[in-house]
Amino acid sequence: MYSEIVMDHFANPRNVGEIQNPDGLGQVGNPACGDMMAFYIKVDDNKLSDIKYKTFGCVAAIAVSSIVSEMANGKSLDEAKQISKKAAAEALGGLPKEKMHCSNLGAEALVKAIEDYESKN
Repeated sequence: MYSEIVMDHFANPRNVGEIQNPDGLGQVGNPACGDMMAFYIKVDDNKLSDIKYKTFGCVAAIAVSSIVSEMANGKSLDEAKQISKKAAAEALGGLPKEKMHCSNLGAEALVKAIEDYESKN
Protein backbone atom coordinates (compact mmCIF):
# COMPACT_ATOMS: atom_id res chain seq x y z
CA MET A 1 0.00 0.00 0.00
CA TYR A 2 2.79 2.48 0.90
CA SER A 3 6.13 2.93 -0.87
CA GLU A 4 9.45 2.19 0.87
CA ILE A 5 10.10 5.95 0.96
CA VAL A 6 6.82 6.59 2.79
CA MET A 7 7.59 3.86 5.31
CA ASP A 8 11.12 5.22 5.86
CA HIS A 9 9.82 8.75 6.55
CA PHE A 10 7.13 7.32 8.84
CA ALA A 11 9.57 5.13 10.81
CA ASN A 12 12.39 7.72 10.78
CA PRO A 13 10.73 11.14 10.48
CA ARG A 14 13.09 14.03 9.81
CA ASN A 15 12.95 17.45 11.50
CA VAL A 16 10.38 16.49 14.15
CA GLY A 17 10.05 18.93 17.02
CA GLU A 18 9.20 22.45 17.91
CA ILE A 19 11.18 25.67 17.48
CA GLN A 20 10.99 27.96 20.48
CA ASN A 21 10.04 31.49 19.37
CA PRO A 22 9.57 30.55 15.71
CA ASP A 23 9.59 33.24 13.05
CA GLY A 24 6.45 31.63 11.63
CA LEU A 25 3.91 29.03 12.75
CA GLY A 26 1.38 27.28 10.54
CA GLN A 27 -1.26 24.94 11.91
CA VAL A 28 -3.76 22.89 9.92
CA GLY A 29 -6.05 20.00 10.59
CA ASN A 30 -8.61 17.77 9.00
CA PRO A 31 -11.32 16.99 11.54
CA ALA A 32 -12.77 14.29 9.28
CA CYS A 33 -9.66 12.12 9.49
CA GLY A 34 -8.09 13.51 12.66
CA ASP A 35 -4.77 14.63 11.14
CA MET A 36 -3.25 17.72 12.77
CA MET A 37 0.02 19.44 11.79
CA ALA A 38 2.00 22.38 13.09
CA PHE A 39 5.02 23.69 11.15
CA TYR A 40 7.57 25.98 12.84
CA ILE A 41 10.07 27.98 10.77
CA LYS A 42 13.13 30.16 11.27
CA VAL A 43 14.02 32.58 8.47
CA ASP A 44 17.41 34.13 7.69
CA ASP A 45 18.02 36.31 4.61
CA ASN A 46 14.62 35.32 3.15
CA LYS A 47 15.50 31.58 3.37
CA LEU A 48 14.23 28.86 5.64
CA SER A 49 17.18 28.23 7.96
CA ASP A 50 15.30 25.77 10.19
CA ILE A 51 12.02 23.93 9.98
CA LYS A 52 10.38 21.63 12.49
CA TYR A 53 6.93 20.14 12.77
CA LYS A 54 4.64 18.19 15.03
CA THR A 55 2.12 15.93 13.39
CA PHE A 56 -0.65 13.85 14.88
CA GLY A 57 -1.98 11.58 12.20
CA CYS A 58 -1.70 8.58 9.98
CA VAL A 59 1.35 7.08 8.24
CA ALA A 60 0.85 9.33 5.21
CA ALA A 61 0.46 12.51 7.28
CA ILE A 62 3.71 11.88 9.16
CA ALA A 63 5.61 10.94 6.00
CA VAL A 64 4.32 14.03 4.16
CA SER A 65 5.34 16.31 7.03
CA SER A 66 8.82 14.77 7.01
CA ILE A 67 9.33 15.04 3.24
CA VAL A 68 7.92 18.60 3.03
CA SER A 69 10.30 19.69 5.81
CA GLU A 70 13.24 18.22 3.87
CA MET A 71 12.11 19.73 0.57
CA ALA A 72 11.71 23.21 2.11
CA ASN A 73 14.76 23.50 4.35
CA GLY A 74 17.29 25.97 2.93
CA LYS A 75 14.91 27.20 0.23
CA SER A 76 13.84 30.79 -0.26
CA LEU A 77 10.37 31.64 1.01
CA ASP A 78 9.07 31.89 -2.57
CA GLU A 79 10.58 28.51 -3.49
CA ALA A 80 9.15 26.87 -0.36
CA LYS A 81 5.66 28.24 -1.09
CA GLN A 82 5.78 26.49 -4.47
CA ILE A 83 6.07 23.00 -2.92
CA SER A 84 2.85 21.41 -4.05
CA LYS A 85 0.86 18.48 -2.74
CA LYS A 86 1.72 16.69 -5.99
CA ALA A 87 5.46 17.31 -5.53
CA ALA A 88 5.30 15.99 -1.94
CA ALA A 89 3.43 12.86 -3.00
CA GLU A 90 5.83 12.26 -5.91
CA ALA A 91 8.87 12.68 -3.64
CA LEU A 92 7.41 9.92 -1.47
CA GLY A 93 7.02 7.57 -4.42
CA GLY A 94 3.27 8.16 -4.52
CA LEU A 95 0.43 7.91 -2.04
CA PRO A 96 -2.79 5.91 -2.17
CA LYS A 97 -5.60 8.00 -3.67
CA GLU A 98 -7.51 8.04 -0.38
CA LYS A 99 -4.45 9.48 1.40
CA MET A 100 -3.74 12.36 -1.01
CA HIS A 101 -5.53 14.79 1.34
CA CYS A 102 -2.59 14.27 3.74
CA SER A 103 -0.20 15.77 1.20
CA ASN A 104 -2.45 18.84 1.03
CA LEU A 105 -2.04 19.36 4.76
CA GLY A 106 1.77 19.32 4.74
CA ALA A 107 2.10 21.87 1.96
CA GLU A 108 -0.72 23.95 3.47
CA ALA A 109 0.87 24.05 6.94
CA LEU A 110 4.19 25.17 5.47
CA VAL A 111 2.54 27.98 3.49
CA LYS A 112 0.63 29.09 6.60
CA ALA A 113 3.91 29.26 8.56
CA ILE A 114 5.48 31.39 5.81
CA GLU A 115 2.42 33.63 5.64
CA ASP A 116 2.55 34.00 9.44
CA TYR A 117 6.19 35.12 9.15
CA GLU A 118 5.39 37.51 6.27
CA SER A 119 2.48 39.08 8.17
CA LYS A 120 4.87 39.97 11.03
CA ASN A 121 7.60 41.42 8.81
